[in-house]
This record gives sequence, C-alpha cells and structure tokens, in this order.
Amino acid sequence: MDLKTLPYKWEFSCDFEVDYESEENAQIVYSALAVDKELQPDKVKRQMTVSNGKLLVHFEAIEARFLRASFSSFMDVLTLATKTIEEFGQGMES
Repeated sequence: MDLKTLPYKWEFSCDFEVDYESEENAQIVYSALAVDKELQPDKVKRQMTVSNGKLLVHFEAIEARFLRASFSSFMDVLTLATKTIEEFGQGMES
C-alpha cells in the first residue's frame, strides 16, 4: 500500500498568532513565508492567514515529531522575517 493512500489522522495540531499591529507588516511576513511549502505535505499541513494586523498560523501533523520539526523550522524563518521588519520596516514600534 502506498503511503499517500493510508488513512492518516491529523492528531497533532498547533495554533498561534503574531500581532504585528499593522496589516501591511503582517502581509509582508505572510508573503515572505508563504513561498516555503512543507517538505512533507503528507505528514504536516500548515495554513496561514492575516487578519487585523495579525499573522495566524495553524499546523496539523500525523505525529508529534513532525509537528515539532515543522514548527521549529517555521519559527526560525518567522523570527528572521520579524527581526527584518523591526530593523528596516516602517510602522513597527520597538
């Protein structure tokens, strides 16, 4: 049986939001991160939206280890994008 045909349960999930206090900054970060797709989409799903100046992120995974690895990688690039906005962007107050 092919792994893609197995009936996985998306048992592990994580939701979080980052408040950029600016729709423009949240959209910039969203656009920067949206190009990086999950490396194992059959094991981890990520959904992002922007609402009221906040980046909202939802992860689902079939195992905790996949969720942890994906979340950790995502946080690395999210931190980099956020620090870049703080350093060079308009509208972010330190």
